[in-house]
Amino acid sequence: MARTKIDYGIDLGTTNSAISRIEGGEVEIIKSKDGNEKDTTPSCVSFNTKGHSTVGDPAYRKYREDSNKSLSKNSPLNSFVEFKRTMGTDKKYFVSNIDKELSSEELSAEILKHLKQYVQDEIVSAAVITVPAAFKNNQIDATRRAAKLAGFEHVEVLQEPVAAAMAYGLDNKKKDGFWLVFDFGGGTFDAALLKVEDGIMKVADTEGDNYLGGKNLDFAIVDEIILPYLEENYTIDSILEDDNKKQILRNAMKFYAEETKNILSSKENYNIYIDPGDIGEDDNGEEIEIDITVTQADLEKVLSPVFQKAVDISKKLLERNNLKGSSLDSLILVGGPTFSPIVRKMLEKQIRKPDTSVDPMTVVSKGAALYASTVNISEEIKEQTRDKSKIQIEIGHEASTVELEEYVTLKILADKTEGTIPEKVFAEITRSDKAWSSGKVEINEIGEVIETQLVEGKTNGFEVTLFDDKGNILESEPKEFTIIQGIGGLNSMQGLTLNWGIEIKKRETGKIEFRQVSGLEQNKSLPATGTANGLKTQKQIRPGMDSDFIKIPLYQGEHGADGTRAIYNEHVYDIIISGADLPALLPDNSDVDLTISIDRSQKVSIQAYFPYLDHTSEIEVPTDTVQSVETSWLSNEIRKAKGSIEELKEEGIQEDKLQKIESEINELERKFDNSKNDVDGKQEVLTNLRKTLKNIDELSETTEWPKLEEELKEEFYRLEKANKDLGNDRSTQVVNQLRNQLEEVFRNNNETEKIKLGKNLLEEINSVFVQLTLVYQLVGVVRNYSQNFGNYQWKNAQRARGAINEGLQIIGDQPTVDDLQPIVREIFDLLEEVDKPSDDINILWG
Repeated sequence: MARTKIDYGIDLGTTNSAISRIEGGEVEIIKSKDGNEKDTTPSCVSFNTKGHSTVGDPAYRKYREDSNKSLSKNSPLNSFVEFKRTMGTDKKYFVSNIDKELSSEELSAEILKHLKQYVQDEIVSAAVITVPAAFKNNQIDATRRAAKLAGFEHVEVLQEPVAAAMAYGLDNKKKDGFWLVFDFGGGTFDAALLKVEDGIMKVADTEGDNYLGGKNLDFAIVDEIILPYLEENYTIDSILEDDNKKQILRNAMKFYAEETKNILSSKENYNIYIDPGDIGEDDNGEEIEIDITVTQADLEKVLSPVFQKAVDISKKLLERNNLKGSSLDSLILVGGPTFSPIVRKMLEKQIRKPDTSVDPMTVVSKGAALYASTVNISEEIKEQTRDKSKIQIEIGHEASTVELEEYVTLKILADKTEGTIPEKVFAEITRSDKAWSSGKVEINEIGEVIETQLVEGKTNGFEVTLFDDKGNILESEPKEFTIIQGIGGLNSMQGLTLNWGIEIKKRETGKIEFRQVSGLEQNKSLPATGTANGLKTQKQIRPGMDSDFIKIPLYQGEHGADGTRAIYNEHVYDIIISGADLPALLPDNSDVDLTISIDRSQKVSIQAYFPYLDHTSEIEVPTDTVQSVETSWLSNEIRKAKGSIEELKEEGIQEDKLQKIESEINELERKFDNSKNDVDGKQEVLTNLRKTLKNIDELSETTEWPKLEEELKEEFYRLEKANKDLGNDRSTQVVNQLRNQLEEVFRNNNETEKIKLGKNLLEEINSVFVQLTLVYQLVGVVRNYSQNFGNYQWKNAQRARGAINEGLQIIGDQPTVDDLQPIVREIFDLLEEVDKPSDDINILWG
């Protein structure tokens, strides 16, 4: 069948996946063909000794078997799960049966290929694939790569909470108010707040955690119930002290933890039993036997802290939007873990009673198919699938509406039709329930408009039939189309879940920070375009020189990211524009205007405009970047965070908030110790460490004024002294104005405002001091390199000596800044990279 819309929706999940499509105006879940018909398929891939892959339930059974073998016999794994959590990273999964390493997207491609095979009546070449709302740009790119590897020619991505809200909204009678989607999946958590007015949905705000999900629940059971039992009853020091062995043990025990979690959703207690020897021996040669009875109370104690993180994220989201749980009209549950009575009870107590009218396991896939029915399939696929022997027609209509009537245009595409087209052609549109028909209407190449009647709150399927003037049916395509009634605003429903920005160097202070790009703020509807103007180069860029370049680091940041340290945000890509990209010399201090465009499927394109040259550089952001986290680096970052806490204690801070932060750091260190060889685990620790570091910075601000007051006095005194030695009437006037401002800041009784004004004033004082003394700083630089010439490595020692001598000659003749700046710049250019000042002069002033 020739389709004009994508129509297929795929929920590519961490634990389970599903595929749905629109057929005859209805959402159809295509059930698994793995020997048992199920709505979902385990996201598990296994490889046999001949290298053939198995997916779904058979693969999951093999994975469980492999995990036990890897523990007792130290045999390698050839089965894999939960690789969605490492999408977009450098994690590789070694498959010994094929002697090859596979990436997360290669394994995900096996899942997608398997889901395609469930469709047996046509070839699926396009799909909408869902991603967590909190997925970063490189993770979305990795999802697209997986789809391409699986043979999809056209892919759109859709945020999972948005898909769930679409499926929920179509069946629900509530067409106004605020909805909260609580999406707790196998590996990720998303909270999405939607505002609904007359059936038109708009995502108001989102929050999430890419490393919070069912996997965390399972490992909580392993770490707090199973491992303590083993430590108490057996000697397993050799396992616990070896990071690899410990991870193998935790992975093997995860199955029993998952089984315990699922069974205790409906029973009071469950016995975990593993026969002696099935998982090997302890350090003393004793066969390990596990026999633990777990009650619902035990489970609640272990799982509540994990679920509480998701509840807290949801509460934070509501508070940020000045809402309470009582303000919500619906709380929608998504994901297998939300079947747990523990989290349902927590939500009812802390937010509001959840709506359980939709199936948490299939609602995302259904919503993806609904959305897919509104997205035009690519022209390339249309052309590939056309049967030009049939009369080709074009059907134009709104994909979704809140109205009960909708106009549809029909026209004949004669240039796409190779068969004979009768002189007169009539079309009849029939609704799939046969309760409405347009009657026969003559159509031609110009087009005709037909008003259709819709059933309220339904996905309305229609069939188009062509006739000649004698009433004979004519072969034509496409023959079907769909209009969703009851949901509006689909084109603007999906938004940015993170702030997009760049790393800049603040002119006043030299501080490196994250600068938000105007127009690309969190929750802006997609597609979106943002601009960053007023940026300036720090150095000149010579044409044709690859060694001369501008670096613009692109980042994604969470709520409140603007002005934070760039390292606290997610690095996307370094935009590099070198002299080879420019037509002429670009002087230092030149303006740069950035335009960043993000399309509906979150693909990024960038333009950098240089007014001085009247030149625009087009930058293509690669879609194959991956993240990596060095174990030693992360260990050091945790150590530094602990040091920051000790410094705050020394400054006398003993607040509850500091104790909470200290507990968070200790918990992160514990998790890090459990997952030093696990990419997913390290990414989770890093994500949460960044959040904790922000909290440390916020707490540091409470001790900021005494330090700032002292610094203001010292810097102003230094400026006064410099002005006395070097100033003139004009600079004295500026210094007197700054003194008045300083007195005003000291008199201010609002500490928050005082700190803000004080910081701005300190920047001004430093800026004036630099301007006043710059010539002396430049003199110092030239003299330093002259006196220590032999201690540096030079690209061209003869030219460097000549530049320094020229500088010394200028110094002896009452130099100005303009005289010495080019000399100092040349000296820096002649230094080998290892000796250059560590300050990054390639990024832009902001």
